[in-house]
Amino acid sequence: MKIVILGSGNVAFHLAKAFKEKNIAVSQIFGRNENALKEISEKFSIPYSTDEVPDADLYLISVSDDSVADISKKISKENCLVAHTSGSLPKEILQGNYRKSSFYPLQTFSKSKDLDYAEIPFFVEAENEHDLEILKNLALKISENVMISDYEKRKYIHLTAVFACNFVNHLFARAKEISDAQDIPFSYFLPLIDETVQKIHEIDPKSAQTGPAVRNDGRVLELHEALITDTEHMKIYKMMNESIKKMYEL
Repeated sequence: MKIVILGSGNVAFHLAKAFKEKNIAVSQIFGRNENALKEISEKFSIPYSTDEVPDADLYLISVSDDSVADISKKISKENCLVAHTSGSLPKEILQGNYRKSSFYPLQTFSKSKDLDYAEIPFFVEAENEHDLEILKNLALKISENVMISDYEKRKYIHLTAVFACNFVNHLFARAKEISDAQDIPFSYFLPLIDETVQKIHEIDPKSAQTGPAVRNDGRVLELHEALITDTEHMKIYKMMNESIKKMYEL
């Protein structure tokens, strides 16, 4: 099966790397950012192009959501299989006379961070059982966690991921602003962060909640608010504490 990856960002980089590690041949990687394409090409011995999309059996589109529809029009081959890797788009966003599908890896990707691909869940969707089997078998060569999921379910998977990953990371960034302002090394908080994350491998997140809000400790809450001078930090602090109180009916 000839595979072409369209894109040169974080997801495209890691797909190319995962395929290389599992000896899955990629015929070409296509995109507009020649420097990023050249990096992927040199690291994983994959030819690249900024001009032409070659014939292939499977095209994997790994670009920003806003670009998926436009770049899908560059695939002129008919009756091939085309999959995007977005968690928030339907397969029907793809524009062409080919078989449409999705191949969604549930993970946050950065080029500089190594990942254990076997642990990453992949959610696949296609128009027929034959194409589902193609995508499932491909994903199973990379990961031990492969599931079929239609768009209605995948929307909620992506929404949950935003809460569990993007929002949490934003809180880390805000926390670092506070520690930096007081010349406290953020590295001091990493054991706490690691324990918090590790704990929910064993305990339901709701049961694992600690802190002044769940204890309804008004003295500490007032003390913290008196320390906060940044408007955004205050909004986040109050909103998060109110949400905790509502969850625990305090």
